[in-house]
Amino acid sequence: MTTGARRERVVVTHVAGRIGDHNDRAMAASPRLAAALARRYDVEPVVIGSPRPALSVGWQVELDAARDELEALAAHYEALWAGSGVPVTALSRCAGALATLPVVAANRPDALVVWFDAHADLNFPESTPSGYLGGLALSGPLGLWDSGLGAGLGTDNVVLAGVRDIDPPEADLIEGAGIPLVGPGEGFAERLGRVVDGRSVYIHIDCDVLEPGVVPTDYLVGGGLSLAELRQAAEVLARGEVVGIQIGELETATGEEDLDPLLDALSPVLDAVG
Repeated sequence: MTTGARRERVVVTHVAGRIGDHNDRAMAASPRLAAALARRYDVEPVVIGSPRPALSVGWQVELDAARDELEALAAHYEALWAGSGVPVTALSRCAGALATLPVVAANRPDALVVWFDAHADLNFPESTPSGYLGGLALSGPLGLWDSGLGAGLGTDNVVLAGVRDIDPPEADLIEGAGIPLVGPGEGFAERLGRVVDGRSVYIHIDCDVLEPGVVPTDYLVGGGLSLAELRQAAEVLARGEVVGIQIGELETATGEEDLDPLLDALSPVLDAVG
């Protein structure tokens, strides 16, 4: 558990609004995740937006529909950093990164963004095969297209962790920009540690980085991490400074799933945050 001083600095944020959702299951899961995080730090969560029915349409319509929530999230992060708060954020979908990561880059340009995800989310508006807003969630903060929410994150400040479903244009970008890719498999945590090399980190977690069936998620991509491997990676990252965490793409099927195994796996970085 974090120390009292750190708990006072942690700001648990719940992004409750629709941010590119193409079903309602993550908006149903995010309040449970936020509540569990808030209990961990003994704080009240800051709630941004409110659930609305999923649209399941193309990225531009989704972005326009989520604009108020995303702008509010960016402003909240700016105020949080100005007040020396440390973000621990429950998202519904990874499109929230469009708002958070430019603020992280501006305020902690030294920090690596460690992007745990089954997907690279480095597509472009003109080339996205799915049209899903979340597939543009990392390319926007990198300034590869203009989301209207800012950029400033450099390719040398990103590490892809557990990513394995990569579209050809994304693969070209990863290779051309030299973005480190630490794929799942033997020695994952050790390989990630070598890449991070003790640097400060901001951690983004899409729950589909895990093997399908470990927790409910929308996308099911085989070859993912186990909870044990996620914990090993968290232990490695916790050796350095953890400047913030955001967790998204967790769904619910019953509304009663046990979140303790996921949070136990993440406990090293949740304890180190701040």
